[in-house]
Amino acid sequence: MKLFQQYEEDIYRMAYVYVKNEDDALDIVQEVAYQSFKNINTLKSPAYFKTWLMKITMNCATNVIRKNQKVIHLKPQYEEFIGMENEDISLSISLRTLIEELDEDEKSIVLLKFYQEYTFKEISEILEIPLGTAKSILYRALNKLRKQCQEVDICGQ
Repeated sequence: MKLFQQYEEDIYRMAYVYVKNEDDALDIVQEVAYQSFKNINTLKSPAYFKTWLMKITMNCATNVIRKNQKVIHLKPQYEEFIGMENEDISLSISLRTLIEELDEDEKSIVLLKFYQEYTFKEISEILEIPLGTAKSILYRALNKLRKQCQEVDICGQ
């Protein structure tokens, strides 16, 4: 229980980035707690507990999005929950809007790499994809974001 509580805030942040509303994010935290306790025997190594939790979080968040079939736009008062409080708000909202246009796999990798600061090795384990594939998808996503930034002129280029 204490170990789960240690990562509860990270789970909430990751869930919130996906579902963009507090109620669904809190529901996801509860679902991740339930799923993690129910399936603790599937954890192969205690060293990967956080990685395992993040994978469960992403699966639960994706299920909620599919179930709701709707996108709820970011509310500025929740900006601090996703770790961008020091950035220009209009820029971060614009970037977040652009991130939303990425494919699901691209968005997952961008969020894990830049919002959660996972390594490529950790990302490949969470998503169960080869390391090279994780890198390729990230670079493809970054190229899309650069192109979109230039099109809407928010990157100052």
